[in-house]
Amino acid sequence: MDTEARNQPPSGDNLGKIADRLSLFQHHLPSSSTAPSTSSSPSTAKTSFKSKPPTMSRDPITCHVLNTLTGTPAANLPVTLTLLLPPTSGPETSSPNVSFTATTNADGRVASWTPSAPTSTPTSVPAILAALPTPDAKTHWALRFEVGAWFESQGIESFWPEVEVKFTVKGRGKEGQEGWRHYHVPVLLGPWNYSTYRGS
Repeated sequence: MDTEARNQPPSGDNLGKIADRLSLFQHHLPSSSTAPSTSSSPSTAKTSFKSKPPTMSRDPITCHVLNTLTGTPAANLPVTLTLLLPPTSGPETSSPNVSFTATTNADGRVASWTPSAPTSTPTSVPAILAALPTPDAKTHWALRFEVGAWFESQGIESFWPEVEVKFTVKGRGKEGQEGWRHYHVPVLLGPWNYSTYRGS
């Protein structure tokens, strides 16, 4: 490429592509970063931030599955999230684990969970975490991916009937508070192998 071509302003087509890319990046930026507005009155001038009250667009625990066989998101994969309760002493005091279900979206992601069955305990992941007694309380969870039937429906034999990932969550899940860091569990999944890690 010669220097004269590099110094030319972008064409209309290129400007459209640049605008599209900027728009994509803008959608990935946190929406809570709003510019301060200054309001002044005769007696005082103060700066206020115009922002919506914080809302959870995603649960405190999410996952993302990529199919390593095809290099694409694992869409429509059934997933179960279970709170693993500590063992109790005796059958009369045992309580069932609390479970939530979801199906991965077209991008292979789960951002929110639906309770599996009605229980007397809190009925959402945020409610369970918010009810913890201290900011550093720990809970144990399991994600189970129903990969056998999912691969089979595509005509692919899978070594795994299911893949289960167990992990520990520390904190009450309050976004932006108490040192909370979101728990995101990506899984790279193939019919004969899988790997996982803590994402962000």
